[in-house]
Amino acid sequence: MEAFGFAHFLEHTDTVGRCVLLLLLLLSMASWYLIITKSIANMLAKRRADIFLKDFWVADSLQQVNETLHKNPIDNAFAELAHQALHAADDGRNPAMHKLATAGGLNEYLTRVLRNSIDQEASKNENGLTVLASTGSSAPFIGLFGTVWAIYNALVQIGLSGQGTLDKVAGPVGEALIMTAVGLAVAIPAVLAYNALNRRNRVWLSRLDAFAHDIYSVIAVGEKPNTSAAIRFVVNNPQMP
Repeated sequence: MEAFGFAHFLEHTDTVGRCVLLLLLLLSMASWYLIITKSIANMLAKRRADIFLKDFWVADSLQQVNETLHKNPIDNAFAELAHQALHAADDGRNPAMHKLATAGGLNEYLTRVLRNSIDQEASKNENGLTVLASTGSSAPFIGLFGTVWAIYNALVQIGLSGQGTLDKVAGPVGEALIMTAVGLAVAIPAVLAYNALNRRNRVWLSRLDAFAHDIYSVIAVGEKPNTSAAIRFVVNNPQMP
């Protein structure tokens, strides 16, 4: 009795079948590369942001924050947002630096700088999501195409051999379904990762937007750092003096 399986399928498939498998393999490699690298990057970004926010809300003044930003590398979105805001505040308050960008006044200029910084972070976070979405939506259909093509070839070979009994048909047809299984195996992790990364990005940008409102209040209105983000930080870190 002839043994059927993945190795037998690879041995007897044609060029189209091998191209389909290669395409699915490339999509899978790209998906897992993005899943691993973005997961590590997001974990590091959160850790660095938490450290920065802790230092920011216990600082005595914005001048101290500014000095800290100049001494240390800006390695997270919250530090970048604070750096952009403080730089914009210096430009807006310095008569020698007045230009078209600051013509609408400090508050409008500061709002625009904060919004642009958040938009840039949102665009940065979306990198790679298109590949995951495309893989999740197309891989099952690519696998299905490979299955249909393999079944067609198997039926042609069975027809040419003149042996159309069930035991001769079931093996090649079942073997062809490997393509569908491979397509699903490629698509499912991509879909799950896409949804998880999308949710993380929404939460991340929501935190960044809240911090932008708070830093705007500190700079433009002159409030003490007891705003919503500071309150949330103290509540979440009761062990701090």
